[in-house]
Amino acid sequence: MDKAESGVSALPLSGIRILSLEQYGAGPYGTMALAQLGAEVIKLEPPKGGDSSRATGPYFLGQDDSLFYQSFNLNKRSLTLDLKAPEGQDILHRLVKSAHAVTNNARGDQPEKLGLTYAALSRSNPAIVCVHASAYGRGNARESWPGYDYLMQAEAGFLSVTGEPDAPPTRFGLSMVDFMTGQMLATATLAGITEARATGKGRDFDVSLLEAALHQTSYPAVWYLNEGAITGRSPRSAHPAVTPSQLFRTADGWMFIMAQLPKFWARLVESIGAPQLATDPRFATTPARLENRAALTSTLDAIFMTQPTAHWVTLLGGICPVAPVNDLAQALDNPFIRARGMVETIPHPDGKPLHTLASPTLLDGKRLPNRAAPKLGADTEALLGEIGFSAQEAADLKARAIV
Repeated sequence: MDKAESGVSALPLSGIRILSLEQYGAGPYGTMALAQLGAEVIKLEPPKGGDSSRATGPYFLGQDDSLFYQSFNLNKRSLTLDLKAPEGQDILHRLVKSAHAVTNNARGDQPEKLGLTYAALSRSNPAIVCVHASAYGRGNARESWPGYDYLMQAEAGFLSVTGEPDAPPTRFGLSMVDFMTGQMLATATLAGITEARATGKGRDFDVSLLEAALHQTSYPAVWYLNEGAITGRSPRSAHPAVTPSQLFRTADGWMFIMAQLPKFWARLVESIGAPQLATDPRFATTPARLENRAALTSTLDAIFMTQPTAHWVTLLGGICPVAPVNDLAQALDNPFIRARGMVETIPHPDGKPLHTLASPTLLDGKRLPNRAAPKLGADTEALLGEIGFSAQEAADLKARAIV
C-alpha cells in the first residue's frame, strides 16, 4: 500500500536516513516502526544469506524470504555489505555522510569491531547518531554473550509472575522483551537525531534486552525495592492488588473482567443482576474483596457460567472493562479489528498477495502505508550508484562478495 492508497499524504520521518545492521527481532522491529513513519531504513546485510530471519521457518516465500522476515522488515531497503572487508568499510563511510543514524542489534562486543560506534563513524559525519541494542550491553563482563528474549524473561523475573501459582515457571507467549527493546531503540534514535539537528553532533546510545526487561518489571520492582514485597503469581491471572480483575469462566469459555475502580464494581454487580454483592460485607470494599477473592471468584463464576462469553461482553461492553479470551485466530478474525483496518493485504515482490498487520499508529486518522520487506540486496546497485560507484564497479564488488 503506497501513500496515496493509504490516504496519508506526507509522513513525519520523510527525509530521515537510517542505516541498520540488524538481525532477527528486536532491532528490525524498532526500525520497522521508524520506516512505517517514513524514515528510509537501509538494512545492511551479509552478502551470503542476509538477515538470519530470512531463513527462519516454518513458512517461506522463496529464496531468502520468509513470513517471519516479512513480519519485522516492512517498508525497508536492503544493501548487502561485508563490513569486515576494507571496501565494505569504505562503502559504509560513504553512506554515513548522508545518513542521520546507524543502528545495530549485534552482540555487545561487535559494534567496535565492525566500526559502528560514534568514534569510528563521526569522522565521516559528526552528526551521526549510533544506537546499539544488544543482549547485555557494551563494556561489561557479558558484552560478548549471545542472548535472546526468553532468556531475559527468565532472568528478569517474568516467569515468576506469569501463569498459575502451581504451574512451572511460565514465559510470555510472545517475545515482548524484543518488541519493547525495539521500541526503546526507536525512541533513542529519534532522540539522538533531534539532538544532533540542534547541536550538529551525534553520540552513542545503548539499550539492552536484559535491562529493558528489568525496567518493565515496573511497580512490582518498586514495591520490592522499597518494601521488600515479592510479587508472585495469582490464580486466574489476577491483578496482584485489586479484584475482581481476572479471568472468569463462562458457559462456553473464558473472559477477562477488570472492575478495578469502585465505579466499575458498582456497574458490574448492577448489570449482571446481583446488586446485593455491593453490600455484602465480604465484597463491599476494595480491601474486603481482595481478602475474599476466592469466594468472590466462586460467586461470580456461578453467575457468568449461565451464559456464553458473547452475552457478557455485549452486556458489559462500555460499562465495565471486559474482553473475551480469544485464540489468535479469533483475535485476527475479530470483525472490530477488521473494521479498524489492522489487517491488510499488500503486494509481495514475487507478485503474491501478502497478508500482514497494519501499523497501530494512525496519522490524521489514516493507517500508515506498508510495503513488503525487500529481497536480499534489492537496493544495492541503486545505493552504490548514489555514492559514486559505476555499474562495472558495483558488479566487481558483487563478484568479490563485498556486496
